[in-house]
Amino acid sequence: MRFALILTCFLSFLSYSQEGTVIGKVVDEKGQPLIGASVIYRGDITLGASTDVEGNYKLRLPVGNNKIICRFTNRITDTFTVTILENQFIEYNITLKSYGNVTEFDEVEVRVGKFDKRPEDITVSLEIIKPEIIESKNTRSVETILDQTPGLNIMDGEPQIRGGSGFTFGVGSKVAVIVDDMPLLSGDAGRPEWGFVPVENIKQIEVVKGAGSVLSGSSALSGAIHIRTKYPSNTPLTKVNLYTGFYSYPNDTSQIWQEKSPSLISGANFLHSRKLGNWDITFGGNLNYDEGYIGAPRLDPYIAQSFPDTVSNFTNEQMISKRARINFNIRRRSKKLKGLSYGLNGNGMLSESPMTFAWLNDTSGLYQGYPGATFLQKQTIFNLDPYVDLNLESGTKHQLRARFLYTDNDITAGQSNQSELYYIDYQFQRSYRKLAGIEFIGGLSSTYTDSYAEMYAGSGTPENTLLNVSGYAQVEKKMWEIVNLSVGGRLEYFELNSNETAIQPVFRAGGNIKLHQETYLRMSYGQGYRFPTITERFIQTGVGNFGVFANPDLKPETSTNSEVGIKQGVKIGKIYGYIDVAGFWQEYDNTIEYLFGFWDISSPTGAGFKFLNTGKSRVLGIDASFSGIAKPNKKNEIVFMLGYNYVLPRTLNSDDVYAIDEHPVNPKEYTYNNTSLDSSRQILKYRFLHSIKSDVSWTYNEKLSIGASLKYFSKMENMDGVIEEFEELTEAVGTIQNIRYMDYYETNNSGVLIVDARVSYAMNKKHKIALICSNLLNNSYSLRPLKIEAPRTLMLQYTLKL
Repeated sequence: MRFALILTCFLSFLSYSQEGTVIGKVVDEKGQPLIGASVIYRGDITLGASTDVEGNYKLRLPVGNNKIICRFTNRITDTFTVTILENQFIEYNITLKSYGNVTEFDEVEVRVGKFDKRPEDITVSLEIIKPEIIESKNTRSVETILDQTPGLNIMDGEPQIRGGSGFTFGVGSKVAVIVDDMPLLSGDAGRPEWGFVPVENIKQIEVVKGAGSVLSGSSALSGAIHIRTKYPSNTPLTKVNLYTGFYSYPNDTSQIWQEKSPSLISGANFLHSRKLGNWDITFGGNLNYDEGYIGAPRLDPYIAQSFPDTVSNFTNEQMISKRARINFNIRRRSKKLKGLSYGLNGNGMLSESPMTFAWLNDTSGLYQGYPGATFLQKQTIFNLDPYVDLNLESGTKHQLRARFLYTDNDITAGQSNQSELYYIDYQFQRSYRKLAGIEFIGGLSSTYTDSYAEMYAGSGTPENTLLNVSGYAQVEKKMWEIVNLSVGGRLEYFELNSNETAIQPVFRAGGNIKLHQETYLRMSYGQGYRFPTITERFIQTGVGNFGVFANPDLKPETSTNSEVGIKQGVKIGKIYGYIDVAGFWQEYDNTIEYLFGFWDISSPTGAGFKFLNTGKSRVLGIDASFSGIAKPNKKNEIVFMLGYNYVLPRTLNSDDVYAIDEHPVNPKEYTYNNTSLDSSRQILKYRFLHSIKSDVSWTYNEKLSIGASLKYFSKMENMDGVIEEFEELTEAVGTIQNIRYMDYYETNNSGVLIVDARVSYAMNKKHKIALICSNLLNNSYSLRPLKIEAPRTLMLQYTLKL
């Protein structure tokens, strides 16, 4: 018996050691090579190869009949069988066809993440935004399309995933924003630069919901947004998009501030991409002119002398936004060394825009700025990103990326700031056949920020530096073709102004199991760590009626994030799609919030705002979505998405004192309870417990398309009580213009529904016109205190593709 067992093992080993090689080329229907196509042995998925720059592949396999799979993004997967002979080369060429009229849900072949996985194999919750919806909604800045994503809200430019953060005017984002594996957050403030994203050249957007700090960096406490741009295809592309439109007047005619006609919007996007020999070249840009829906501040006569001209005396013409952006991507694929490519990406933007933090009042002044809370900004920003990629035939990948980002914000009232960011990242990826097919990603990255701003002098100097060095690694393993496991860690080191350091490890683990045909169960746990930004610690300024105060002792935030989710593929008649439901549990420690108080009675503006650590909190919730496609016949196609998000965000230390101010008469001890407008349910501030997002579009004969989007937010349960206190203070002091909000809040805080609509007609493959309407019902609504959202906008769009 023992001899038979030994003999069986020996014969098994012998048969596997007898190998041959299959070689070939993977092309499209036109015979053009497909670079990076995956060729995988069905019997052992750890055996595989990727095609090189000429579309060639080579794969060693055991002798006998072997089933092989060939995949490439947005093309139909091919499965075939080859007979391998010992020590011989067998040639098999493959043609992968595009989907065309094949009735199959497109998402099944989308590849996501650094490990290039299918969405249903990922161990965290993920939403994918396709370029078609970005173009169809005339997206001028990417945050407007992100706000359509279930579980993700953009509050006045600040991303919030699953209620993981409140509102801090965009500073210190808890969501990482990454474009082509490069961070988009500003180095000094940790604020997303949304207008800097090349919306005309987006391949897809992946929104990761849950802790993503291991692979996405320390800012990804509650999630990450990965924006991926396109490289040229084998067919050159030229695209021009022209648009013009206007903001409707508010329904209440007393709120109209425009002196002549409604405010206009106009602009253009352009893109050209092509292959020239071994060169891949892409360049594009955007011009945008927006007269805006917020008018200039207006002063009451009796306080007109209280403000210098640089704070409040603006004209409506100065409130116009102007932007010019241009970007390029250049890549060369080496002929001498297969798998080697290198290049340079760049992006530059000049812009002028107003920054309005509060409205004039809560009645006729909803669409005008409050004096002292409106600033004018001129921004110059550009980046240069050199990179080198080396993909070896063994499956090993080396990636080296670097960035220089320069930002100069020239802002009125002494709020100007300038920063330079230097970033470098080396990443190594390999699949280890001898270690049971484990896939490994590891790397080192470093970010150095050099900031100069008089308002950051809370450190003792207007010049501040922040260094971040991190090492990270994650391994993934697929077993029995139905189980995916992942585990990873990151070690973060921070050095602030060469005199303060911090070091912190974070970990994550996840699993995904295929329970049944198109039924996937996933589980994930992750830690997060975020070091405060230069702005949060050292901002020190005074404008108008209040100041902003430094907090050099601000501590880092930490978090844990767990979830269990299930993804189910469905086919109901001609409807194909996925239902995804997840339950999540997030906990935060040393949460950073932005609070009002009397922080320095020796200062002329002793009252104002400061960033503070407010203790522990917990967010529980459910995240559900259903997305797919329906093709009742060859001429009709319906694409749809529906998402619902419920969060229960609560404090865990409602009575803990985390600060004491310097009020001259009655110093205040700050707790959650006495800083909240409504502490009865212990709900965290600036969250919506319920939100619904949906989008549906119908296309007829590939020419006529009609679509609609819907967003619903339930009422805001809690916010800073200081807003009511500040209103009372301005009412009592006759020389300060009254800030009014509470009447509006009590009357309108019952939830809001926003509906968008669009219709387009493609005259042929080159020309398309579209009519796009946002806020169709022309609702006047507010998502954060003292800030009104845009009224109805109507846009006419023309697109030319060559």
